[in-house]
Amino acid sequence: MTHFRPVALEHASRLINHGPTVLVTSAHGGRRNVMAAAWSMPVEFTPPRIAVVIDKSTFTRELVAASGAFGICIPGAALVDLTYAVGSVSGRTTDKFAQHGIEVAQGPVLGLPVIEAGCAAWLECRLIPERHTEDAYDTCFAEVVAAAADARIFSDGHWSFRDDNGDLQTIHHLGAGNFVRAGGVLKARHA
Repeated sequence: MTHFRPVALEHASRLINHGPTVLVTSAHGGRRNVMAAAWSMPVEFTPPRIAVVIDKSTFTRELVAASGAFGICIPGAALVDLTYAVGSVSGRTTDKFAQHGIEVAQGPVLGLPVIEAGCAAWLECRLIPERHTEDAYDTCFAEVVAAAADARIFSDGHWSFRDDNGDLQTIHHLGAGNFVRAGGVLKARHA
């Protein structure tokens, strides 16, 4: 049974606005890949648009450029080792999904591979062609066309980091294989 529920696109930016490390999925011509990325962020609310840094020399960028789409999967703390592993090697010569036993679902709009097991959420994204940035920059801009989240940690447009969902709490890369887990939420008082 999946705990994933659709997320209203008006709340999709909240899935990455706190800066989690993400897994970028891509597929084209019968080939697929997954890589870790530490730099992603929302850039527009309506329609929801995001930016993610994907090095121009990577296999993922090649697949994204060819297909015009990518997935953003937000791994929970239980996937810290997998996140580091898929971010440390190229998928040009091996299928990292098969190598690491990663099960995928198919995104509902673009048919992209999305990861639910161990992830807090995913977004299906259509690349926005940016002629002036394609050759010069590693930043990719995209419109979010579908999103879903595990209701045990994100529902009604809000995150809920609790003691009972630690394995789904998002991770944040500090460098050299070091990550921190989101949690310890502080509630601000209204003035």
